[in-house]
Amino acid sequence: MLQILVASRNAKKLRELHRVLHAAGITDVELLSLRDVPEYPETPETGATFADNALIKARDGVRHTGLPTVADDSGICVDALNGMPGVLSARWCGKHGEDATNNALLLGQLADVPEERRGAHYISVCALALPADLATAVGLPEETTVEGVWHGTLRTEPRGEEGFGYDPLFSPEEEPGTTVAELSAERKDELSHRGKALAQLVEPLKQLAAARKL
Repeated sequence: MLQILVASRNAKKLRELHRVLHAAGITDVELLSLRDVPEYPETPETGATFADNALIKARDGVRHTGLPTVADDSGICVDALNGMPGVLSARWCGKHGEDATNNALLLGQLADVPEERRGAHYISVCALALPADLATAVGLPEETTVEGVWHGTLRTEPRGEEGFGYDPLFSPEEEPGTTVAELSAERKDELSHRGKALAQLVEPLKQLAAARKL
């Protein structure tokens, strides 16, 4: 069975990729998170773009574990804030991963912004990095990056218990009466920025899984 490292400790991201692969009929792949491999020093995410940061994490995974590695960097870009928080989304409040505090800060910054100017979009860039010998053997590039975008608006208060990050505030254009945090996992996969990006990795991952059987 092909082992793939998902360079994250977020269990929801791991389950998201698992659902995408299962929907594509790829069942002979074992997904590992950073919790499942020996701890290694992680390079700071200092990239100027989502792609930069995704590649930093994917390269770290290959370098320290020798496994094919999938990593993503994602965030929310708010029209009224000239595209911020962007790559700073996860640490907008000054600390990494403080979802409730990030949401409260963003709401405060948009307190006087009317509904018609509360447009925003999520971006996810997913990177797949392979060990050089494996890439050569299967005829794939050592590094692949793909991008997904999800448009919507920001509500004036959080709603819903599902998802993570800014999901309680983000109302997608396909479901204008709700927030991402109120969607089922399956519906989120169908619509989301990360789901769109991960779907573009299905074919190379399918090639990897098929090659491992040979």
